[in-house]
Amino acid sequence: MADNAQIKVCIGLSGGVDSSVAALLLKQQAYDVFALFMQNWHDASTTLHGDCEWEEDRFVAEMVARKIGIPFYFVDLSKEYRRRVVDYMFDEYEKGRTPNPDVLCNREIKFDAFLKCAKNLGADYVATGHYCRKETFETEDGQKIYRLLAGTDSNKDQSYFLCQLSQDQLSQAMFPIGDIVKPEVRRLAHEADLPSADKKDSQGICFVGKVDLPTFLQQKLKPCEGDVVEVYDAYYADNEQYAFVRDTLASILKDGGADVKLITDYISEDKAVPVISGGCPFDEDKLSSLSDGQLFRLSQPVDYDIRFETETYRSGRKHIKKTRYKENPYGKIVGRHDGAQFYTIGQRKGLNIGGHKDSVFVIGTDIPRNIIYVGEGHTHKGLSRSCLRIDPSEIHWIRPDLAMTPGEVRRYRVRIRYRQPLQDATVIMRSNGLYILFDSPQRGITPGQFAAWYDGDEMIGSGVI
Repeated sequence: MADNAQIKVCIGLSGGVDSSVAALLLKQQAYDVFALFMQNWHDASTTLHGDCEWEEDRFVAEMVARKIGIPFYFVDLSKEYRRRVVDYMFDEYEKGRTPNPDVLCNREIKFDAFLKCAKNLGADYVATGHYCRKETFETEDGQKIYRLLAGTDSNKDQSYFLCQLSQDQLSQAMFPIGDIVKPEVRRLAHEADLPSADKKDSQGICFVGKVDLPTFLQQKLKPCEGDVVEVYDAYYADNEQYAFVRDTLASILKDGGADVKLITDYISEDKAVPVISGGCPFDEDKLSSLSDGQLFRLSQPVDYDIRFETETYRSGRKHIKKTRYKENPYGKIVGRHDGAQFYTIGQRKGLNIGGHKDSVFVIGTDIPRNIIYVGEGHTHKGLSRSCLRIDPSEIHWIRPDLAMTPGEVRRYRVRIRYRQPLQDATVIMRSNGLYILFDSPQRGITPGQFAAWYDGDEMIGSGVI
């Protein structure tokens, strides 16, 4: 086996402290390491700061490389980034789905376009400052299998962002800080007097920066005013889909007499209820007996179809004739918006709706009719769902050797967004998709986002909801 000096490693140096310390560790471990900074965005008008953040990042990255004593290169991948990440974002939002650009950036740019550039410069591996780990083992027939593991620092674990990587991409990846906690990364940066030691962590869209999302999306998606409809609790009492979900979940409980839980205790990543596994509440045999059609329907959200009728009335001393909406027990028009495509499930900022005791959240969007539906409070029925489906074309196995076959049922832990605590769930593979049934209802299951499933610390696969 070659010693480290014979292994050429390209570090994706962003100017942040994480990639800086990753570069430092590679140098200390005597790898033949060089830095490559990639520019992925030009348009400063879309960022909240209104300046070219990448120019400052490049300046810091170059100083870090000089301090460590490694060669520094620059590559402009902005055309690839726009085509493979930003255009995808616009397309997804236009369909009323909410994509994750950071996941796409890793799959399409860092470990594809960027990787190819690094290989052209002679690199054997590409290293990044992600908080995750990689392990390798060989099967009995000599095949190498690469495992993607959560980072040691549970507060910074970034394995979710790498949930679409393939075995080939993992084979060429290195994560030098995956087994280090963030405070230790800062300490190492200060100890080495790196220029990035006190640099704040980046925020916003990967390589674009912190943006006002509606303004960013309006580059291609035109604003179009529509109604904001608040949905009342009475709607669910008379909704066939909600009743189907309730009755179906109740029918597969281990304790047939227990009430099925339909509303999550979860509020946010910062106020998460500690996950205490009480075991799967569902009977696996009863679950397996559900047809593909029943599982498909179980995974579907409630559709909102609240129609408002108008009436005329006389107002004031002069009895001026006016028109108003009749009261509706299912909901009320409570505001206007600039385009349903600019909103996502679970969103509460930017709605500008007053007169409520609790926060108001988006619970649904109707793109063809340009309506957004909202509900008041964290416990609103429209915020919670128990089951989601991933289309067969969107299922990705990081471990193809562990891919499920139709009819197979497994227990995994799942997250549907970054920083969400892992949730216990049953994963069911069928010919019409992969279904994830959570032990407890989940808040804000959002079409277009990625669900990632884990066995212990190891990420096994992922897919687009």
